[in-house]
Amino acid sequence: MNDALILQHPSRLHAGALHEIPTLEPAHPHLDGPAMMSAIRVGLPLVEFDALRELLGLTVEAMAQKVGISVATLARRRHDGAPLDSAHGDRIVRYARLFWQAAQLFDLNEQTAREWLRRPALALGGATPLDYAETEPGAREVENLIGRLEYGVYN
Repeated sequence: MNDALILQHPSRLHAGALHEIPTLEPAHPHLDGPAMMSAIRVGLPLVEFDALRELLGLTVEAMAQKVGISVATLARRRHDGAPLDSAHGDRIVRYARLFWQAAQLFDLNEQTAREWLRRPALALGGATPLDYAETEPGAREVENLIGRLEYGVYN
């Protein structure tokens, strides 16, 4: 089983997981609330970066760019066993939140969610949802788009 806890779908979590928070809709239960804020401040372990990279189907370089960390800094943290700083952890959680919202949109089909996040969207001016979400306001727009799609509102 993957050691990353906050990025796993709730159905995959094992007993004793880091964040046992009741399921919240539509957000992933482990990506909201005081426990998550605390985990981000303390520093997310690099296993969370790796798990999200896998979920999104990105290369290390592409994921590092999304999170705003250089590959050299990532390698140094990995070598030293150091966690991500809070800014990088916050971005990890942002992208994970969007991934799970997209997965919910597609009945938990992770492959379809991954493809949708990487495909240009007319509603986002031709940008991909992943690119649009590089800022928190952009991520909120992607969330709004997901909400509109859930309710069949395409404009």
